[in-house]
Amino acid sequence: MNKKVVRLRRARKTRAKIAELKAVRLTVFRSNSHIYAQIIDGSGARVLAAASTVEADVRSQLSHGGNKAAAVIVGKLIAERAKAAGIESVAFDRAGFQYHGRVQALAEAAREGGLKF
Repeated sequence: MNKKVVRLRRARKTRAKIAELKAVRLTVFRSNSHIYAQIIDGSGARVLAAASTVEADVRSQLSHGGNKAAAVIVGKLIAERAKAAGIESVAFDRAGFQYHGRVQALAEAAREGGLKF
Protein backbone atom coordinates (compact mmCIF):
# COMPACT_ATOMS: atom_id res chain seq x y z
CA MET A 1 0.00 0.00 0.00
CA ASN A 2 1.17 3.51 -0.67
CA LYS A 3 0.93 6.55 1.59
CA LYS A 4 -2.26 7.88 0.01
CA VAL A 5 -4.18 4.62 0.43
CA VAL A 6 -3.13 4.34 4.07
CA ARG A 7 -4.13 7.97 4.75
CA LEU A 8 -7.54 7.47 3.14
CA ARG A 9 -8.09 4.31 5.19
CA ARG A 10 -7.44 6.31 8.38
CA ALA A 11 -9.75 9.08 7.13
CA ARG A 12 -12.58 6.62 6.45
CA LYS A 13 -12.73 5.61 10.13
CA THR A 14 -12.98 9.23 11.28
CA ARG A 15 -15.60 10.13 8.71
CA ALA A 16 -17.70 7.11 9.65
CA LYS A 17 -17.77 8.20 13.28
CA ILE A 18 -18.59 11.81 12.39
CA ALA A 19 -21.37 10.66 10.02
CA GLU A 20 -22.81 8.53 12.83
CA LEU A 21 -23.03 11.65 15.01
CA LYS A 22 -24.58 13.70 12.15
CA ALA A 23 -22.19 16.51 13.08
CA VAL A 24 -21.11 19.42 10.93
CA ARG A 25 -17.46 18.79 10.10
CA LEU A 26 -14.42 20.89 9.36
CA THR A 27 -12.39 18.99 6.76
CA VAL A 28 -8.76 19.81 6.01
CA PHE A 29 -6.74 18.82 2.97
CA ARG A 30 -3.11 19.71 2.50
CA SER A 31 -0.94 19.41 -0.56
CA ASN A 32 2.69 20.41 -0.92
CA SER A 33 1.73 23.83 -2.24
CA HIS A 34 -1.60 24.67 -0.60
CA ILE A 35 -3.98 23.96 2.27
CA TYR A 36 -7.76 23.79 1.99
CA ALA A 37 -10.54 23.81 4.61
CA GLN A 38 -14.25 23.12 4.16
CA ILE A 39 -17.19 23.02 6.53
CA ILE A 40 -19.60 20.30 5.41
CA ASP A 41 -23.13 19.76 6.78
CA GLY A 42 -24.13 16.70 8.81
CA SER A 43 -25.46 14.76 5.83
CA GLY A 44 -22.26 15.33 3.87
CA ALA A 45 -24.20 16.75 0.94
CA ARG A 46 -23.41 20.47 1.08
CA VAL A 47 -20.36 22.62 1.66
CA LEU A 48 -21.41 25.41 4.00
CA ALA A 49 -18.14 27.37 4.00
CA ALA A 50 -14.71 27.02 2.44
CA ALA A 51 -11.30 28.69 2.52
CA SER A 52 -7.95 27.91 0.94
CA THR A 53 -4.61 29.36 -0.05
CA VAL A 54 -5.69 29.26 -3.70
CA GLU A 55 -8.00 32.27 -3.23
CA ALA A 56 -6.67 35.55 -4.60
CA ASP A 57 -7.14 37.58 -1.39
CA VAL A 58 -5.27 34.95 0.66
CA ARG A 59 -2.48 34.59 -1.91
CA SER A 60 -1.81 38.33 -1.78
CA GLN A 61 -0.94 37.98 1.94
CA LEU A 62 1.44 35.03 1.44
CA SER A 63 4.68 34.25 -0.30
CA HIS A 64 4.00 30.49 -0.27
CA GLY A 65 0.78 28.58 0.46
CA GLY A 66 2.40 25.44 1.87
CA ASN A 67 3.60 26.60 5.28
CA LYS A 68 2.27 27.16 8.81
CA ALA A 69 1.70 30.88 8.30
CA ALA A 70 -0.63 30.08 5.41
CA ALA A 71 -2.45 27.49 7.52
CA VAL A 72 -3.03 30.06 10.27
CA ILE A 73 -4.55 32.54 7.79
CA VAL A 74 -6.85 29.85 6.33
CA GLY A 75 -7.85 28.74 9.85
CA LYS A 76 -8.88 32.26 10.84
CA LEU A 77 -10.70 32.76 7.54
CA ILE A 78 -12.69 29.51 7.81
CA ALA A 79 -13.70 30.41 11.38
CA GLU A 80 -14.87 33.83 10.23
CA ARG A 81 -16.90 32.34 7.37
CA ALA A 82 -18.39 29.70 9.66
CA LYS A 83 -19.53 32.39 12.09
CA ALA A 84 -21.12 34.27 9.19
CA ALA A 85 -22.99 31.07 8.22
CA GLY A 86 -24.20 30.63 11.82
CA ILE A 87 -21.96 27.68 12.70
CA GLU A 88 -20.27 27.62 16.09
CA SER A 89 -19.49 23.96 16.74
CA VAL A 90 -17.91 21.44 14.35
CA ALA A 91 -16.22 18.05 14.35
CA PHE A 92 -12.60 18.22 13.14
CA ASP A 93 -11.86 15.88 10.23
CA ARG A 94 -8.13 15.85 9.57
CA ALA A 95 -8.62 13.52 6.56
CA GLY A 96 -6.09 10.98 7.81
CA PHE A 97 -3.31 13.55 8.12
CA GLN A 98 -1.25 13.60 11.29
CA TYR A 99 -2.34 16.29 13.78
CA HIS A 100 0.95 18.10 13.47
CA GLY A 101 2.44 21.07 11.64
CA ARG A 102 0.11 22.78 9.19
CA VAL A 103 -2.99 20.78 10.17
CA GLN A 104 -2.45 21.65 13.84
CA ALA A 105 -1.79 25.32 13.01
CA LEU A 106 -5.04 25.53 11.03
CA ALA A 107 -7.02 23.87 13.85
CA GLU A 108 -5.62 26.17 16.53
CA ALA A 109 -6.28 29.27 14.40
CA ALA A 110 -9.88 28.13 13.83
CA ARG A 111 -10.31 27.67 17.58
CA GLU A 112 -8.92 31.16 18.20
CA GLY A 113 -11.39 32.42 15.61
CA GLY A 114 -14.27 31.09 17.69
CA LEU A 115 -15.02 27.60 16.36
CA LYS A 116 -15.57 24.92 18.99
CA PHE A 117 -14.27 21.38 18.46
